[in-house]
Amino acid sequence: MRGELLSKMAKELLTVAPKIAAKPLSIVPFSAKAKVLEQLLQHLLAEQIKEGELDFLIDSWVAVSVPDLQLSFEVSFGEHFSVRPVTSPKVTFSANSSDLLLVVAGKEDPDTLFFQRRLCIEGDTEFGLEVKNLLLAIDLQRLPLAVQTLLDKLAKSMQWLQTTSRTDVQMI
Repeated sequence: MRGELLSKMAKELLTVAPKIAAKPLSIVPFSAKAKVLEQLLQHLLAEQIKEGELDFLIDSWVAVSVPDLQLSFEVSFGEHFSVRPVTSPKVTFSANSSDLLLVVAGKEDPDTLFFQRRLCIEGDTEFGLEVKNLLLAIDLQRLPLAVQTLLDKLAKSMQWLQTTSRTDVQMI
């Protein structure tokens, strides 16, 4: 009985939490969100920029859609990153926030999510694979330790919630 209740609570939290997070996120002007994303990408991919590994992104736009957060944008790279509302992407990646968090934190493989239909790639899939491989090469050690720790704890919590929501946990 307690296991069923715990499972139900985990499912509810996985459903409600993104809705709660989407509210304040929707209030933030797109230009502010774009600026943060541009600076974050510039910082995280500085090494790849220096090596010329982002040249394939020049004049191409990659869209990211996070439906449960009601968030979507597209990114391109020239001399620096540009983020804008979605208009004409070459490829679009779509996934819910919980799955993206697990990918970013290195707790889940994007290929696994793709084959489970939890990550959708639409458009030029060959280009999308290049983008995916680039993103997998990001060194999260470049993030401040506090951010690394937060990402890890959030991802572990998300894994626990997902596991708990799918099973009846036996309480002792």
